[in-house]
Amino acid sequence: MKLLRLALPVYVELLTAVVAVGLIDLLWVSPLGGPAVATVTIATAAENLALGVVLAVSTGTTVAVGRRDGREPLGPVVRTAWLLGGAVSLAVAVPGVLLREPLARLFTEDPGTARLTAGFFLISLGGLPVFYAQTLTDGIFKGLGDTATPMRTALLCNALVIALDPLFVYGLGMGVQGAAAATVAARAVALGVALTLLSRRLSRHAASGPPARARRPDDVDTVRVVRTGGAGNAGEIVRTGLPMSGDFLARSLVGMLMVELVGGFGVTPLAAYGTGTKIMLAGVMAFYALRQAAMIQTARSGRAGPASSLGLAAGGVVAAVLNAVAVPAAGLFTSDAAVAAGTVDFLRWMTLHLVPFGALIAAGGTLQASGRGGRVLAATLAGFAVQLGLAHALGAALGVTGVWLAMAAGTTLAAVLVAVLAAARFPAGKPVAALPNLDS
Repeated sequence: MKLLRLALPVYVELLTAVVAVGLIDLLWVSPLGGPAVATVTIATAAENLALGVVLAVSTGTTVAVGRRDGREPLGPVVRTAWLLGGAVSLAVAVPGVLLREPLARLFTEDPGTARLTAGFFLISLGGLPVFYAQTLTDGIFKGLGDTATPMRTALLCNALVIALDPLFVYGLGMGVQGAAAATVAARAVALGVALTLLSRRLSRHAASGPPARARRPDDVDTVRVVRTGGAGNAGEIVRTGLPMSGDFLARSLVGMLMVELVGGFGVTPLAAYGTGTKIMLAGVMAFYALRQAAMIQTARSGRAGPASSLGLAAGGVVAAVLNAVAVPAAGLFTSDAAVAAGTVDFLRWMTLHLVPFGALIAAGGTLQASGRGGRVLAATLAGFAVQLGLAHALGAALGVTGVWLAMAAGTTLAAVLVAVLAAARFPAGKPVAALPNLDS
């Protein structure tokens, strides 16, 4: 199935690019002590927030390129995407570097850790344009229907980080800052390779002659009318990508609120929650891979296939696997019997959350590419409002188990709302140019 062929490389890419780099840095700096480990942990969290900002450009570009590939020239929209990416890079990196010391103090009250974190931010946030450029390059490849090349460059980057971390951290005596420098250097090399491949790909595309198929007025599967010109392209990219960026940032914020809420039940439940979410991460990435695959296929053909059904099935599979491995997996992450028992209990209850979560995330890609991403974001925020409200109410009545039930309830509500949106059809026979702006 085409969706799965697109999703598998994205899954590998997400595991390597989003998860593994931080873990590799953590492994190499762990002998330097607790403050060094805390520094890398803080920097990884800050980078995840920064990633949420650039998703507005990268995912919007994926959809815009997918809509045009084989129909219209790609040059104008790619140039606009690079201008937007450059503007976002400067808007985030420059203030981040200048304000690195107060930013570090926001994450930690320990003076030594804050000092190390500020030094790490000097390099990592200074190198943020490289990270953003790689994310945008990957977005263009995905718009062309190619998810394998971003996977390969992510694997290349990881291999380079594994090799460069000990050189910079210990060989050059840079300490924890060496991990930041090694990551930026590895990303720069991977970006150079990716840009070379992309340049060749776009040159072949431009030399292939006129578009293979002109956009027809009755092509109702592609929602948006493509507007020519820089302003039109920029508007299309931002409008399409903002809901995805908003979703990512909202999940990050709710995640921080959940940490504070669970922490109110004591250190053991909080440790169990942190351990359980780490164990879940590898499975959850499958949902996001399906989401990107559905977004790519919808943008390119107007039809995503059974994204919601696959997401629902993936949720069931991930939940079943986590139930099966809960005890040994918890034992790998902690030797504390109480924390291990809490982690197993958390993973068991997460079955109620993961099944609707898979459907919710997968369906979101289809709706974003078809112009209804704003409504998906609204459904997600409604689910979060229910989750946080119930977490306080059920937590008071049932303890931390009530918090786990609240997560499931909020996710289920959001999934049902998104399923209703996904089932809606556009009026038959209505030309694309006449379709309303669905996010207005």
